[in-house]
Amino acid sequence: MSVRELVVLGTASQVPTRRRNHNGYLLCWDGEGLLFDPGEGTQRQMTHAGVSATDITRICVSHFHGDHSLGLAGVIQRINGDGVPHPVRAHYPASGQVYFERLRYATAYQERAVIEEHPVTADGVLDAGPPFTLSAARLSHPVESFGYRLVEPDGRRMLPERLAEAGIRGPEVRRLQDEGELRGVRLAEMSERRPGQRFGFVMDTRLCPGVYTLAEGCDLLVMEATFLDEDAALADTYGHLTAGQAGEVAARCGVRHLVLTHFSQRYPDPEPLGAQARAAGFTGELTVAEDLDRIPVPGRR
Repeated sequence: MSVRELVVLGTASQVPTRRRNHNGYLLCWDGEGLLFDPGEGTQRQMTHAGVSATDITRICVSHFHGDHSLGLAGVIQRINGDGVPHPVRAHYPASGQVYFERLRYATAYQERAVIEEHPVTADGVLDAGPPFTLSAARLSHPVESFGYRLVEPDGRRMLPERLAEAGIRGPEVRRLQDEGELRGVRLAEMSERRPGQRFGFVMDTRLCPGVYTLAEGCDLLVMEATFLDEDAALADTYGHLTAGQAGEVAARCGVRHLVLTHFSQRYPDPEPLGAQARAAGFTGELTVAEDLDRIPVPGRR
């Protein structure tokens, strides 16, 4: 796995097509692997993408419509079949507990791995442990749905010229970082704030406050763009975003790289969705996702 990279396993909404599998996204982050919304066929797509069950450390399900969760049965059994040695945490709407249990135990198999269930009941932090804080925000969809946000803690960037002036070099630099002060020289004087990286996952939803909470300041944002703007009435009826709405949100929230996905099968060519995101004012890096894309998280600012 790359250190920080998004592996796109599927990009279709509702039903798979000849070119697009059901949803599925694996975020590789410093040895962690967060699998988002594994739809039907995710296990096979993982094989095509060259990722394995042992890469998965967390599963995050936004809601329990089939295109976002039917792959759970196969993925969980694969985790057990491969004897994944580490616990895998599963986050999902608490209101869908019965669906999670049905999928987890859809057929008979030998449980050899530890799946820790962490149902989501409200907005807020799910896990504040290193190497990131994972949080959830409620979205607006016909069934209860949550989006997810990952935030790396801010760090410090050392300033070589100031270190040289202060005569601090070699192992002393690490000592200054660890202790915060060395021979009367403070760490804050020898460094500057380095913003932590941010990732957002916004799936099936109308525009709502949670969308902006999840997208704010993201280095990489995965966002549904199910419909073209001319089908905005359909989008609102079924609880989805248009491409223009996705672009507007990304522009307003200062997103650096926007990944559009979850395309309706009514659009054989998704490129117009990218054009509409641009027309809405988004000027950052833009990817109209294809199955098996590998998208690096942008380098730190």
